[in-house]
Amino acid sequence: MDTVQQGDRPASPQLSAPEMGDHLRPPLRTPSRRRRVIWFVVILILCGLLLGGFWGFEQFKQKMIAGYFASMTQPPTPVEVYKAGTQNMPRRLDSIGTLTAVHQVTVSPEVAGRVIAIKFESGATVKAGDVLVQLDDATERADLATYQAQARLAQLNLARSQSLAVKQFSSKQSVDEQKSLLDQANAGIAKSQATIAYKVIKAPFDGMLGIRQINLGEYLNAGAVVVTLTDLDHLYIDFTLPEQDRAQLVLGQDVEIRVDAYPKRIFPAKLETIDPQVDPSMRAVKLRATLPNPDHLLQPGMYGRVAVVLPSEPNVVTIPETAIDYTVYGDSVFVLREGKEKDKDGKVQHTVEQVFVTAGARNQGKVGIAKGVAPGDFVVVGGQLKLHNGAAVTISKDRSLDNPEEMPVE
Repeated sequence: MDTVQQGDRPASPQLSAPEMGDHLRPPLRTPSRRRRVIWFVVILILCGLLLGGFWGFEQFKQKMIAGYFASMTQPPTPVEVYKAGTQNMPRRLDSIGTLTAVHQVTVSPEVAGRVIAIKFESGATVKAGDVLVQLDDATERADLATYQAQARLAQLNLARSQSLAVKQFSSKQSVDEQKSLLDQANAGIAKSQATIAYKVIKAPFDGMLGIRQINLGEYLNAGAVVVTLTDLDHLYIDFTLPEQDRAQLVLGQDVEIRVDAYPKRIFPAKLETIDPQVDPSMRAVKLRATLPNPDHLLQPGMYGRVAVVLPSEPNVVTIPETAIDYTVYGDSVFVLREGKEKDKDGKVQHTVEQVFVTAGARNQGKVGIAKGVAPGDFVVVGGQLKLHNGAAVTISKDRSLDNPEEMPVE
């Protein structure tokens, strides 16, 4: 039995290198809960500082931009102005109508016949009684000769019967029979003469002919269209007005007519007829005016703009129509106001104020203002598109719509 000597140590087991490293490495330590909270708070603080800096930068940028635009002064807008005044404003009732002829017919034969002569030209001016067309009347003239011969014979027989009746050689019945034969012959003569007269087509009144509708040798039936005849010396114009205007209408009122063919000319007329009934479908009154047409410039069928002239309204504030801005919110104008500030040259700056107005009657480019503008106010008539309420303006050098002496001093 082996003995262990004193001082000898038992041999330790041999370890490989990896095993020795694992044995000597200290154990891993997990972070505590407190340290995790601290790191989370630090991250939150950093994010807050970043967001706060970004927000502050944006606020500073917006403030600088606002200050930049606030320091910018928009130059005054040049405008043209007009000084409102007062005048007697004509009043009118406007409508539209159609021109018609006082005398206009379609010339037609009353009996049938063949055309043997045409004695007019298209568009010619004729007098009442002028022959236009001759139809063949040979048959009617032959009948007329026959009736005339019968009438002469009946006249002789009547005279003979009357002479014999005086001497008691003929009866009264025989005298009556001869008288009846004479009357029949005279009636035939009258009928033939009337038919012959119908075969001559004449102008019923003075006027201008239209376009010829027949040809030589053509057979015409009764009522066939030969030509139109129109008296252009006087014309009618028929129009309507709303029933609420009836109280302002009086026979003999002046009426002004304008047509597209002569836009710069006014044709005077007189109100001649007021229909006693109101059209229930349109609630309108039918009217007719008569106008002279000595130059034959107007023609039936023309479209006309009608204005019934009413008594003028005195002392009405008027401004040009171009001064009014028409919108769905109402009619408005820009009125010139004298500002409190002065420019670098020491001149008082002008501003404009947008004022809503009530427009009235219009006449020759002017409009009456019932409310919103007072006499002497300067209203803007040019350059309104660039304006807003309170905008600074300068008066244009043109000042084209009024006298320079009456303009406000710039």
